[in-house]
Amino acid sequence: MIYSSELIKGTLKTIVLKLLADNKKMYGYEITQKVKDLTLNKIQITEGALYPTLHALEADGLVTTESEFIGKRVRKYYTLSPSGKNKTKEKVSELADFMETMKFLLDIKTKTV
Repeated sequence: MIYSSELIKGTLKTIVLKLLADNKKMYGYEITQKVKDLTLNKIQITEGALYPTLHALEADGLVTTESEFIGKRVRKYYTLSPSGKNKTKEKVSELADFMETMKFLLDIKTKTV
């Protein structure tokens, strides 16, 4: 099952911030592949969704960019800024609390293995 873009849209900033917190610096395609791998293909982020999110995070001062030349190509790496590191903790905490609230609201019992 692949999750709908509607569900992903509300969590994309948090996903990107957390990945950057865990991996120091990443480029766009690397982010999409990492999410795909970590979620066993359940979350697939398109470039059309990712890059506007990265640009918004940069405009908000949460990420910084650095360009590197790889052969004849330029690769743009994204890194958390100091305020991005603080915001990541806040966003992850907010999302975790939201998920708990949704479990309660929808009366979803936690699966036991």
